Amino acid sequence: MTTAAPDTSALPPTVRSLWTRSRGPLLALLLLVISGVAIAALQSGEQHGRLDPRSSDRTGSRAIAQLLASHDISTQVVTTSEEAAAAAGPHTTLLVTNPEMLTQDQLTGLHTATAHTPGRTVLLAPDSSSLETFAPGVRRDSPADISARRPACSLPEARRAGNALLGGLSYTTAAGGTDRCYLSGGRPTLLRLPASRTGRDTVLLGSPDFLYNHHLAEHGNASLALQLLGTHKHLVWYLPSISDPSSAQDNQRGFLDLVPSGWYWALLQLTFAAALAALWRARRLGPLVPEKLPVTVPAAETTEGHARLYELTNARDRASSVLRSATRTRLAPLIGVSPAHAHTPDILLPALHAHLTTAPGVDADLHALLFGPAPADDKALVHLADQLDALESSIVSQERHVPREHPDR
Repeated sequence: MTTAAPDTSALPPTVRSLWTRSRGPLLALLLLVISGVAIAALQSGEQHGRLDPRSSDRTGSRAIAQLLASHDISTQVVTTSEEAAAAAGPHTTLLVTNPEMLTQDQLTGLHTATAHTPGRTVLLAPDSSSLETFAPGVRRDSPADISARRPACSLPEARRAGNALLGGLSYTTAAGGTDRCYLSGGRPTLLRLPASRTGRDTVLLGSPDFLYNHHLAEHGNASLALQLLGTHKHLVWYLPSISDPSSAQDNQRGFLDLVPSGWYWALLQLTFAAALAALWRARRLGPLVPEKLPVTVPAAETTEGHARLYELTNARDRASSVLRSATRTRLAPLIGVSPAHAHTPDILLPALHAHLTTAPGVDADLHALLFGPAPADDKALVHLADQLDALESSIVSQERHVPREHPDR
């Protein structure tokens, strides 16, 4: 059974034309909304509970938490920097899953709270601000493909684990005593900085993929994760959150700050497309189209209306120009001048002199009469109109009295 399309012919003309013009943009907007909802649903389903030790999703980390628990290592999940600083006491491992989400005040406070206590700090794909705070002298290098890599270092945890899924970011440093493991292009994707005087070392990982549930059983990922995070009997698993009240102390993050940068380019492209569509569909002013008047207006009334408008605005120049132009247009065919040259003094005036023999009440200066300046006042305008009428009447009367030869002679 097929559904018939709506009959738009029954709609009023304005509604039908509005529907015709707007159905294309409305359809495009509907497709855009549906695509956005579908993409958001797919991405949210894939990233739900990412790196959360309580989540059993593919990108969750419940498997490593259970593995640590089987080795008598407790895991405490925190979501604020204050909780992380309070929980990261002596002989604990602090794991920061998203360091790039922390403000500078949060990073400084967390580093101050852990700098004088023995233990280990593990940062997953830290940004430049995190490196400056927790690992001075280390900087991020070029990205690396995430793949199974050989340890290629002397770090005991890496040598016992063997190949592991590492990559993402690589690091460079000139500091001595560091362990550079799982190299990519000669640069490590796992970097361990030696312990300070308090006995706390720092581990930088270029990618968190080996901690995901669906990767933990591959290669030596489980062994590496267990050894890096199970060095001490207590693990503080810090999941930074934008709802953390302390994140607003450094700078207020508004709604636009949470919009990914790619959306700004999409908005710019949509604006450009909308401008092009507006230019394409905009109303264009073309030549005037004559229309039938709903009522018939006598020519005398139209002329009188124009005259009153000219009088109201003191447009004697416009009125005299109209009178002279109309007179020249009517005189031209009477004296044998083509309409194209009716307003050319060098052609019209000689022909007019040739036909003009007697013109009572008409001044001899035809150039001033037909092509002269505008009258100075209304009285002069009336006098000009009388002279033009007398000139035209004289030519018309001469044409009527000119004898014409019979065609048969």
